[in-house]
Amino acid sequence: MLNIVLFGPPGSGKGTQSEKIIEHYGLTHFSTGDMLRAELAAETELGLRAKSIMEKGELVPDDIIIGMIRKRITGQKDARGFIFDGFPRTVAQAEALDKLLDELGMQINVMLGLEVDRQELIDRLLKRGNEQGRSDDNLETIENRIRVYEDQTSPVMGYYQGQGKYRGVDGIGSIEDIFSRLSGIIDNL
Repeated sequence: MLNIVLFGPPGSGKGTQSEKIIEHYGLTHFSTGDMLRAELAAETELGLRAKSIMEKGELVPDDIIIGMIRKRITGQKDARGFIFDGFPRTVAQAEALDKLLDELGMQINVMLGLEVDRQELIDRLLKRGNEQGRSDDNLETIENRIRVYEDQTSPVMGYYQGQGKYRGVDGIGSIEDIFSRLSGIIDNL
């Protein structure tokens, strides 16, 4: 079973590249952002709890995310593997994910980190906000999300580096060029 963490700051292209990886390798996608947006759209209790947190660009509590992931993994017995897009975001989440996967007889094989400079991230997210009408893609929220990433999320790289599982990938270039870099690493696992 192939389990990948696709990692990078907001706007690094995780969503785009995860779609290509899913299509090419037949993995099941875990996007906590998509899962939470679905909860918001359905106006579930979870969605309402998460709404105010997400609008500020802050992180949703770990217990909510891990619970969603456990439910989804155990419901996918025939999966070829999983790609985690935007999760884990903290070392505590990485530890909880490792514990959960260990309980289920699985592990993370690799963390692929998309590396993109700050101004490019801001430009990409502002463009996405305009094109998709996403109110959470405004300059103030974007800058806060990047700060949260730098302060709370980037240490996750060190966690996986300590396990010998982190691989940094240049996230600048065409979608196909970036995918080629990612698949080169995956194919050599």
